[in-house]
Amino acid sequence: MNTVSLGDDLGIEASADLKQRLSAHLEDPALALDGSAVKRVHTAAMQVLCAFFLSRGEQGRQTELASCSDALRDAARLLGLSTQLGLATNESSGDGQQPKQPVENPA
Repeated sequence: MNTVSLGDDLGIEASADLKQRLSAHLEDPALALDGSAVKRVHTAAMQVLCAFFLSRGEQGRQTELASCSDALRDAARLLGLSTQLGLATNESSGDGQQPKQPVENPA
């Protein structure tokens, strides 16, 4: 299984680059995305990730978020995209409270 790092910045400025980097892996039979370094997230990048997961799923290709930073997990949760990205919806920050990370333009 190939692994692709999402980097630390998934801001709107990085969305086109993210789409280009991911499109090179559309045909990989199985792919893991490493989101452990993500510190900044914008809804545009989340749309790219969802479209990528959807497209690969329609082709029967396995895609997973192998690692996920709190910022990325929180963005998915706030936007209601946890299921689409294969993330559990009932996770917390480990201290029993819901994580609180800023998300740019969450709506």
